[in-house]
Formats: sequence, structure tokens, C-alpha cells
Amino acid sequence: MTDGKVIGIIAIKGGVGKTTTVVNLAASLAREQGKKVLVIDANFSSPNLSLHLGFAKHGYSLNSVLNDEVMVHEAIVEHEWGFDVLPASLTADRVNPLKLKQKISVLKKQYDVILLDSSPSLNDELLGTMLAADELFVMSSPDYATLSTTLRAVKLAKEKNIPIVGLIMNHVRGEKHEISFEEVENAVHIPVLAVLQNDQKVLEALAAVQPITMYRPMNKVSLEYRRLAAALVDAPFKDPSPVSKIVNKFKEDVENFRNHDFRNGLNYYK
Repeated sequence: MTDGKVIGIIAIKGGVGKTTTVVNLAASLAREQGKKVLVIDANFSSPNLSLHLGFAKHGYSLNSVLNDEVMVHEAIVEHEWGFDVLPASLTADRVNPLKLKQKISVLKKQYDVILLDSSPSLNDELLGTMLAADELFVMSSPDYATLSTTLRAVKLAKEKNIPIVGLIMNHVRGEKHEISFEEVENAVHIPVLAVLQNDQKVLEALAAVQPITMYRPMNKVSLEYRRLAAALVDAPFKDPSPVSKIVNKFKEDVENFRNHDFRNGLNYYK
């Protein structure tokens, strides 16, 4: 087995859907793509990944690992949704986030994908995630306040020579006052790879303590998460929605029409 990939999901602003994205990508990768996935809560100041996963109490944590109290394997929790979790402590245990890369390096041989849920603050916690990741995705939303923090995150990653694969745009309403994706891409020079609509069903899923990809698999946000998860592991994704099937069938019919050899039919009239 080749070494797995460590992917950091980062943002220098709270409330942009970073943890929600990590959970949904993990569920899709494990349940649909059959990948062995580990999710790590690297938000030490205010960890909330465990709350998204339905458990607040656990044994050892990543804090214990970074403080050399236990081996990293002892702190990993197997979750019912098909992936493993390395939670952070809900108490304020002081840690050195810059040790994260060294502590989790041994896990790359055991997992296909390791997802890091980073701190939303410009501090050593965020830097620890950046240094531990093989590649980064930046969460943003189509407003100037968030774009300014996105620019700071991109600048820091470039200074550390850590590749940012793309942007994940969240809370998109399609309204005139929103910044266009072209403007965002031109500002940060990074492509927008996923667009997540602002949808009440996402909040319902959070209240039900489920990923939206499980709560409403055919929801537009779910389909975008599932498409992105497939892209992360270079897997094909066929949009299963009825509208997509109709559109694809139409495209197929048009392509067949274009490629059809009409010469035999024309000979009939000679």
C-alpha cells in the first residue's frame, strides 16, 4: 500500500463550514469510494469535530498524543459512519501544534486519506495543519470579508511552499451582491473546485447530527460534496440526479446523431 494523502481543510475565519466539509468528505470517501479515512481535529483552541460526530466524551485525544502521554494509535476512535477519528480534547490542554506532522506521519501507511480540520485562527495551530498537510483546500464564501482572510491563508501557504489545490466556496446564494467566482479566482490565483449552496437542509442535517451526504444524499450540496470526494481520489463520479440523467441522455443522443454515418441512407434516394 502506498502512503496515503494528508489533506488540510483551512480557513482564517469561523463559520465558513470547514468542519462540516471535513465530515461530509470523510463520509463520502469511506462509504462511496471505499477508502480508509482518518479525520483529525487540529483545532485545539476550540475543537468541535466530536460534536459534529455525535460524541462529546472520549478517551485519549490528539492533545495526549502531542504531549507524549500515549501513542497515536491509542487515541483513534472508530466511527459508525465508516471512518476513523482522532479527536482533540474539549479541555484547554496546552500542546505544541508544530509536532502534528511528526506524530501522524506513521499513519500515512494505514490510511488512504487523512483529513485535517484546522483552526480558523492565524496561529501555530493553523501553521501546524499546513506543515502536516500534503495539500490544502481553502474554505471561503462569496463576500469581501471572507475573501480578505482567504488571501491571508493563501499567502501563508505560499510562504511555506505548501500547495493549495483549490477553493471550496460555501454559503453561495447566487445573489447580485456576492463576489463572482471569477473575481475570487483572479484575486487569489487559485481555482474554485466546489460550490456549495446555502441550503436549509444542511442545518437540518447538523441538528440531526448527520452529514448532509447521508441525511439527504440527492440534495445539491450532497452531490457537490460527493463529486469533490471522488475528485480527491481521482475516481469518476456520475451525477445520479434525475435531471442529470435526462441531460446526459440528451447529450448522448446529440453525440450519436453527430457521429452517425448517413451515407447509406442517402444512397436510398439515388
